[in-house]
Amino acid sequence: MTRNVDSDNQSLRGFLRLVETEYPDELLRVREPIDLRFDATALVFELDHAGKSPVIVFENVRGSTMQLVTNVAGNRKLLAACLGVEPGNLPTAFRERCQKYIPCELVDRGAWEDVVLEGDDVDLTKLPVPLQFKVDAAPYITAGQIVARDPVTGVDTTGFHRLMLKDKNRLGVSLHSRRRLYEFHRRAEERGKPLPAAITLGIHPLHYMGSMVYAYPPHVRKYEIIGGLFGEPYRLARCGIADLEVPADAEIIIEGEILPNVHEPEGPFSEFTGYASYRSTQNVFVAHRIRMRRDAMFHSVTSGMSRDHILISCITREGEILNALRRNLPNVRAVHVPHTTCGAFMAFISMKKIAEGEPQMAIMAALGTEQYTKYVIVVDDDVDIFNINDVMWALATRMRADKDIVFIPGAKGAILDPTSDPETFTLTKMGIDATRPTGRDFAERLTIPDDQRARARSILAAAGIKL
Repeated sequence: MTRNVDSDNQSLRGFLRLVETEYPDELLRVREPIDLRFDATALVFELDHAGKSPVIVFENVRGSTMQLVTNVAGNRKLLAACLGVEPGNLPTAFRERCQKYIPCELVDRGAWEDVVLEGDDVDLTKLPVPLQFKVDAAPYITAGQIVARDPVTGVDTTGFHRLMLKDKNRLGVSLHSRRRLYEFHRRAEERGKPLPAAITLGIHPLHYMGSMVYAYPPHVRKYEIIGGLFGEPYRLARCGIADLEVPADAEIIIEGEILPNVHEPEGPFSEFTGYASYRSTQNVFVAHRIRMRRDAMFHSVTSGMSRDHILISCITREGEILNALRRNLPNVRAVHVPHTTCGAFMAFISMKKIAEGEPQMAIMAALGTEQYTKYVIVVDDDVDIFNINDVMWALATRMRADKDIVFIPGAKGAILDPTSDPETFTLTKMGIDATRPTGRDFAERLTIPDDQRARARSILAAAGIKL
């Protein structure tokens, strides 16, 4: 069934409306003119250092008539609100909903068909693409979701890949995740053909979240996972490159192809590791057409170790690992992948240990589920894994170095991990059992009952101190 778009609740605009209406303190509109060189990035990191992570709309960008939107996915409270749950339940809700695949709905016309630029009118340099760090080789489109189909099966995928602005119609691309899109391009290249692709800009955070799911059946579309997160069919419309289907409510669509057997320098880029990354597959995307809303907003993900760049990865990895652990370890309580460990490299697992050996099972399952994760710490369920101080306390008082540390040499890691082997991308992974031993008495933890904490807070409030 097809129909026209009649709602934008699946759009970036719908998300901004939700934030402005229900969480006005979490939306920052900047009316002072900003420069595309470094200003937006510096502002996001200053807010982050102050413990704040609002969605930011820059209304006055020098050299552009477009508004620039960033930090869309940097706030757990807002991402939880998109799913209608409390922040503490976010990984569980994500884990459950991303397994409820909902078929998509095809609409007659996308919201991005107001303006169509073709031929010599295609000029990517006119988009307000920020230069985020001095080390970056060029401005990068960071919020671009590349959509393409498997040349063999016809099943499509969508996901983030960094896009370096090289010319009016040319972008450098790195497919370093080595997942589905990398394989789609390899299969097209094997046939001597380019891979038709479209870049989607300006999406709802639930699309952002669903696109980060890695473990799912090969016949399932990422769009069906995103629909599961929305709890309704995801609305798509056909664009003009190989009839690819893209989100109907997106702000901007760039249609083109990834060239076969063409490699050009790409990078360095300020990656999620907090380092400049020179590792790249050095692919090339050529743009044939740009479509956009008449009043399109340009969406950018702040690079480096910003929450905007990393938080979704934390949540999706928490959900993926939790899903794997719960299959055989029902007493696992929660999983946390801290933002401060690059949203990937370390996972904390909380469990009610019934028998010795269970933490080791959890360590093996977690490391076998997510290749980016290289350190796993398992703690008892009285430890707050969302409080890194509590985890460090458990590590300091419950872990015995001679018995509780496990090393796994030669494991596959992340290509962008600066500690991985530059040729094989392998490294040594580690698991730590920081749980109390079973079968014997162990030191009793000091705690303050909830009623006493409540009384303390009331006394402090009376004294004019707000916590």
